[in-house]
Amino acid sequence: MAYVPRLKQEYKERVIKALKEEYGYKNVMQVPKLEKIVVSRGVGAAVADKKLIDHAVDELTTITGQKAIATMSKKDVAAFKLRKGMPIGAKVTLRGERMYEFLDRLVTTALPRVRDFQGIKATGFDGRGNYNLGITEQIIFPEINIDKINRINGMDITFVTSADTDKEAKSLLTELGLPFKKN
Repeated sequence: MAYVPRLKQEYKERVIKALKEEYGYKNVMQVPKLEKIVVSRGVGAAVADKKLIDHAVDELTTITGQKAIATMSKKDVAAFKLRKGMPIGAKVTLRGERMYEFLDRLVTTALPRVRDFQGIKATGFDGRGNYNLGITEQIIFPEINIDKINRINGMDITFVTSADTDKEAKSLLTELGLPFKKN
């Protein structure tokens, strides 16, 4: 018996049924699903100090459980002393089992650790069924040891779904456990 993440099992057993009833899908393949989660971090100060990129890559690797990569600048910007091809950020793309594991840890342990947490804003949808969430501190993740970080940085988390509209995507993410604010 192979291991199946808790949220993946819940998606198959409960979420598909709930979304089929809500939107009247005739086929299981019409039900929107979570395709990938991209966790990224921009490190603007890396222009002066190259070690900051290594720290960002290590932290994202620790948080997600998958090796992160450094992202390179696409063009020269003289005002920022930036050259094309310099590392200026880090990102990791999660799919499949690791994606569901990360989402489970985000919803159950990381987000409740945010100070004065009321829920996440429902304004981060892009019109095509994808959702963006910004996190201000990486220390909300229990994998990060507070004593070993050199500076507090935020990160962006993008949820890419197969939904056609923002309403369907919000229903999917709500069913998966993301705590949206009540208006």
